[in-house]
Amino acid sequence: MYYQRPHSWATEAALYSVRKEEIPDHNRRRKKDLVEKGEAHGILVYDRTRAVGWCAYGLQREFPRVDNGRLYRGLNLKNDELRLWRIACFYVDNEHRRRGVAHVALRAALESIRRQGGGIVEAYPRVSKAGGSVSLWFGTTGMLKREGFKKVGPLGASVLMRREVRAEEPRPASRAIRT
Repeated sequence: MYYQRPHSWATEAALYSVRKEEIPDHNRRRKKDLVEKGEAHGILVYDRTRAVGWCAYGLQREFPRVDNGRLYRGLNLKNDELRLWRIACFYVDNEHRRRGVAHVALRAALESIRRQGGGIVEAYPRVSKAGGSVSLWFGTTGMLKREGFKKVGPLGASVLMRREVRAEEPRPASRAIRT
């Protein structure tokens, strides 16, 4: 929910009268509400019947916190004319890491964006090694480069990468997950 809030957690807590111990339940309710309104997109990757990974993505307005970032604003991007999509988060279950799950989720997100009319897609992978594998929830520059993303500018420990997805672009070939 961090990037889906237009303001800080403290402001949200005050607006909704939420105490610290209520944060997880509050986040679940807010996410459910966004999903029901069609204001949250995501891809789930399954191993048979078990969800083992996800990719959160959506239109620019679905992740307003990105626009509020000092480093993002400092890039002076001309986003007003764009149909802009954002890939905000990946998660892969510990037992399924290093098997291509995030890449499958990325390709599925790009295909979903293509089916919804396409546009410019941006992502924010970390380039700093600090934080280890925990910081991979933004994806990796290598994975994004393989799907045609190009570096746009630095964002501190991350980098902004973008690519265009056209509505008429052919579907990517499916990719099996290594087990």
